[in-house]
Amino acid sequence: MKDQVVKLRKQRGVVLFIALIALVVMSLAAVALIRSVDTNTMIAGNLALKHSALVSSDRGVETAINWLEAQAVANPESLYVDNLAQGYYATFLPVEGSPDLDSAAVLKTDATWAAAGYATGDGIVGGTESSSGSSIRFIIQRMCRDNVAPANNICLLGDPEIGNGSKKVVPGDLGGAEINTQQSPIYRITTRVIGVKNTVSYAQTYVY
Repeated sequence: MKDQVVKLRKQRGVVLFIALIALVVMSLAAVALIRSVDTNTMIAGNLALKHSALVSSDRGVETAINWLEAQAVANPESLYVDNLAQGYYATFLPVEGSPDLDSAAVLKTDATWAAAGYATGDGIVGGTESSSGSSIRFIIQRMCRDNVAPANNICLLGDPEIGNGSKKVVPGDLGGAEINTQQSPIYRITTRVIGVKNTVSYAQTYVY
């Protein structure tokens, strides 16, 4: 009888030990699950901030295009020389003083953006978008090898404004269509957006 009581007590001790091990394993699994959920939430939040910064870069591109159009109408020859106050370079070659934005190291250096234009427009003050708090700056590079008038052997040129091209100019036989056989140089607009939590996004757009 005593032997049976001793065996029962030993068995109860083993069950308690196994139960404690199971409890520890379940606790570790719960901690791992919570950390996994937190990590996924952080990743989703960072992606959302990155996307928001990328969307804000459109405001910089719009400002750059509006500035280019204004210069082309007022004084086209002004686009033959650099205008660092507006972040404009008349050439894309580093040997001519233009930043090498194909280099990641140069692109991410703050000194590169010291001479850059600020986005403007509704809801933007001093280059900062009020709704998102994003700081938007841009650099314009004319895709030419020299600071001279554009030519085939010097610049990358876009298609002329004839027919149903990328500029959506209607054919002249429809009446009222503007036809321009002169080719325009291509411009590369690079934007940098610093958003919430120092999220940095870069985008490049080619226009002509």
